[in-house]
Amino acid sequence: MKKIGLIGGITWQSTQLYYQLLNTKVAETLGGSSSCECLIESVNFAEISEKQGKGDWDSLHEKMADIALRLQNAGAEVILICANTMHLSVPIITQKIAIPILHIAEVAGEAVKAKGCQKVLLLGTKYTMELDFYKDILKNQFQIEVLIPSKEDREVVHDVIYHELSKGIITEESKKKYLDIIGKAEKEGAQGVILGCNEIPLLIQQEDCTIAVIDTTKEHAHAAVKFALA
Repeated sequence: MKKIGLIGGITWQSTQLYYQLLNTKVAETLGGSSSCECLIESVNFAEISEKQGKGDWDSLHEKMADIALRLQNAGAEVILICANTMHLSVPIITQKIAIPILHIAEVAGEAVKAKGCQKVLLLGTKYTMELDFYKDILKNQFQIEVLIPSKEDREVVHDVIYHELSKGIITEESKKKYLDIIGKAEKEGAQGVILGCNEIPLLIQQEDCTIAVIDTTKEHAHAAVKFALA
């Protein structure tokens, strides 16, 4: 089993989901008392969030790359960033490490194709929805048409992530807002919705929707186990 290095704390709510999913999948695959061999370095989300808000991406890229290098030096054989948005740092990280990093947008693209979808809604932080780093992979590598919510709805999605889900707050009101946004995209022809923030699965699951739901946290974790056990 290859050792998985996780960059966590972005947020700890989603990082605990990763830990649970990784260990559950290893146990299902290998049986018995098997569990995942992994390392986690967890950051202070308040610091990350503040720098994101200021647009200080250069220092965030450097921080992510330094953590990845520490995980590699500690014995990690593959890197997972437990946050969709911070995959912005992947080009910088890959310059510093010699081990693979599993890009969540590529994993999401594979999952979308497996579900037979060609047009999907992308939900996530405003950075994930508005910047091109995620959408370009879906479009260019997988020929997936990507919809994003209106500006007003993007603010709703983003605010729920940062002010509720990141703190473990789950409300029916916010769930309804998300489902209304998903419903609008379905009317525009979306065949699926990518939960492109690792906290959104705390709020939205497949049983809530009539279109395909791509849970990037689960897909990413399962891809890591497949890689680790290959």
